[in-house]
Amino acid sequence: MIQGELTTLGLGRTEERAYEALLAEQADGADELARLLDLPRERLDAALDRLVEHGFARPPDPSDQGDALPHPAAPAAAIRTLIHRRQAELHLKSAELARLRMAADRFAGDAGDRGGGRGRVDAVTGRRAIAERAARLLDGAEREVVVLDRPPFTALDVESLLARGVRVRAVLDRSGLTDPGRVRALTGLVGRGLLLRVAPDVPAKLVAVDRRVTLLPPTEAAGPRAAALVVGDGLLCGVLLPLFEAVWERAEPLCAAGDGTTGDGAAGPAGAQRELLALLAAGLKDEAIARRLGVHVHTARRRISRLLESLDARTRFQAGARASSRGWLDG
Repeated sequence: MIQGELTTLGLGRTEERAYEALLAEQADGADELARLLDLPRERLDAALDRLVEHGFARPPDPSDQGDALPHPAAPAAAIRTLIHRRQAELHLKSAELARLRMAADRFAGDAGDRGGGRGRVDAVTGRRAIAERAARLLDGAEREVVVLDRPPFTALDVESLLARGVRVRAVLDRSGLTDPGRVRALTGLVGRGLLLRVAPDVPAKLVAVDRRVTLLPPTEAAGPRAAALVVGDGLLCGVLLPLFEAVWERAEPLCAAGDGTTGDGAAGPAGAQRELLALLAAGLKDEAIARRLGVHVHTARRRISRLLESLDARTRFQAGARASSRGWLDG
């Protein structure tokens, strides 16, 4: 989540700034808000319209004056709506992948081991044959390799790719990262240039090379009859790469602060932090948060600052978005 949480969830930095200003009640009208944010009025109006469209605000009341601003929705509910929308899109892409796999199985039955050219689907059967084909594909990589993986993890020589200057992006399923040794090895590869993220419920296993050909490893441990599929351009670009990008966008860096899989090993925030996150996500101001916590406002602000730092968040909205996307505000 490099450029702000709304960017990751499908909006932009301008919308994020406008939304935060609405929450803080920093302006009484659209003209004043445009000056405050140093934006042309037309650009601000477009950003406000997108906030309304995506559920982060509701239109001004009919009784409001012509320069009135939209009314911001509570961050937690709005964030969840966007996350659910993106998850639905991801499920659709995953279903497309499942249909592709079924079709590819049929194609492979007719094609056997012939071809291997662009747009073709080859079936590769057996642990050794799959490993050899994967090695050949990676040996031919020139620019980028992208990987989705979940247990049982696919054995790939990532270190050699990085040494050759090939860019590698990977998303691993969080459930397979409970082994400290594996996490240490992955952290070492990150230090060598691997771009690594983790996500819950990675929907598929795939290894795509230079955006031209991909390997779909077996979903279970590769036994003597396990089959992988090698898919060429025509089918790859329509489904597989968009699936990877959708998973990549919602995933977290391996060592993201507070991630339950790595770092301090915590599965989530402590009770006091969870309560503070919930208050931030509800859009409460410092004074109201202090009253709810029964502390002085300066104490509340110090706790908020520490929480933002622990989440590597630049704004309170980012903190709420990250907590909500990790499920910390559920229940």
